[in-house]
Amino acid sequence: MNPFLAIGQILVSIALIAAILLQARGVGLSSTFGGDSAVYRSRRGVEKRLWQFTIVLGALFVIFSLVSYIVVTK
Repeated sequence: MNPFLAIGQILVSIALIAAILLQARGVGLSSTFGGDSAVYRSRRGVEKRLWQFTIVLGALFVIFSLVSYIVVTK
């Protein structure tokens, strides 16, 4: 495995974990079973940027994984 790909994937995964943990509690499936009653709530400001950043990090993680798989199989 290419060391640059490995380091990149590790850094992206750490940032992805941090971005997921920074998001507000009670937004996901846990709010369905007795959490917040605001079902249709729009994200605004920092919360929206953090959500978009999490999506970008997830896409980067998938791309790093696919590229490292392709490099290893060659």
